Amino acid sequence: MTRLSLAVSPVDYPEVQWGTFDRKQVTPGIVHLGIGAFHRAHMAVYVDDLLAKNPSWGIVGASLRRPDTRDALAPQDFLYTLAIRDASGTKCRVIGSILDVLDASTQRGQLIETMANSAIRIVSLTVTEKGYCHDPATGELDEQHPDIVHDLAHPDTPVSAPGIIVKALELRHDRGLVPFTVMSCDNLPSNGKTAGRIVRRFAELRGGGADLAKYVQSVSFPSTMIDRIVPATTDADREIIKKISWLEDAWPIMTEPFTQWVIEDDFPAGRPPFDTVGAQLVEDVEPFELMKLRMLNGSHSTMAYLGYLSGYQYVSEAIADPGIHKLIHGLMTDEVMATLSMPRPTLEAYRDQLLARFANPALKHRTWQIAMDGTQKLPQRLLATIRDRLEKGQSIQRLALGVAAWMRYVTGIDEQGNPIDVKDPHAARLRAIADSAGRDAQKLAAGLLEVQEVFGTDLPANPAFTEPVTNHLKSLMEKGAKVTVSSHS
Repeated sequence: MTRLSLAVSPVDYPEVQWGTFDRKQVTPGIVHLGIGAFHRAHMAVYVDDLLAKNPSWGIVGASLRRPDTRDALAPQDFLYTLAIRDASGTKCRVIGSILDVLDASTQRGQLIETMANSAIRIVSLTVTEKGYCHDPATGELDEQHPDIVHDLAHPDTPVSAPGIIVKALELRHDRGLVPFTVMSCDNLPSNGKTAGRIVRRFAELRGGGADLAKYVQSVSFPSTMIDRIVPATTDADREIIKKISWLEDAWPIMTEPFTQWVIEDDFPAGRPPFDTVGAQLVEDVEPFELMKLRMLNGSHSTMAYLGYLSGYQYVSEAIADPGIHKLIHGLMTDEVMATLSMPRPTLEAYRDQLLARFANPALKHRTWQIAMDGTQKLPQRLLATIRDRLEKGQSIQRLALGVAAWMRYVTGIDEQGNPIDVKDPHAARLRAIADSAGRDAQKLAAGLLEVQEVFGTDLPANPAFTEPVTNHLKSLMEKGAKVTVSSHS
């Protein structure tokens, strides 16, 4: 079977939608750090839509940890298939907006030089929550993070996203170039402000002179909100793409029809006309961001832990469970929506849309995938909402169940006694706490609540939080997830 590449003639493969621009005319204007599935299902698609009229905005991607994306896409000239799936079937489209992918572990110098090139006007990021090297509970730079410690000691050979950004900015400053705009596309509260705070603090610690510090302070960090569900690609997905397109693609992307991108319009160095391809340019992204973080992501995490413990591999299976469906509907309606500033009809419409999206049987979004990196996700997805409600003396019963489900999940043993592959930066620490507590829910909750990077110091001291979490955890351990959900939904 023919491998997808620029050598392929689109007319020979009519089952696939192809771009209308000439890749030979496209030049880079964006460097994207963290060239994973989320970026390739979203931002790269918007850029692909506008390249026919604006060819100077091609993307150079960078993998910060592993070369697997580059290794998969290089033989394909960095083309890949976007497969949009729902109950009606799968529609395939070839995306050509990514011109190159650099592996930062072996091409660090080339990456930094590319970012320092005057043609690059935007550096965007999807490095996941943990890639910011920050304390999720406070949003501040974790100055003891091993990557930050390394980069402060070796500023010319950085390994972290903040270190790489500041080194590239230093080169631009030394060459008399304007700074690029840094655009975070990660699921973080006020992601632009968070990125700006972290990068500026890193630059302050790193040194380099007052002029460089002033230069870094002048960098724009617009916040964004991205909404699209993107499951991990499986070998079965690759076979589906082969059958539809008659082309071999080492790393296609599977996603849903829905897509949304809200961007704060603050790009001093220039930007593509994102608004002409469906993005919303606004003054303040926070209301959209909180709606998504708390309703979609908070529901996703709650479903991931409860669904996995209930034996459901996919989100669509979990939401089909009447108890989980009722719980998630109530979580959004009765606990989350009251913390948001959007009009009630807008929130209700978004809730109903989410429940329909969760039920998409073709998406195959694994609960285990969503459950990853819980220590990085819980503060934004559930705990911020909990703090808002506690401050007003409001109930947190459903939100607390989501937290308790995470606690039960990170014990690393499921309800049948089988091991759970817990993927988390603090997995070993969490497992040690769980092993020490055994089956004692009180001890387990107390031990996990001591992880200040997640819970801070306020929540563990508040019985209005600790009591419902501990009670839910006890029920999960004694009765199991399905019974617990049915009694609290």
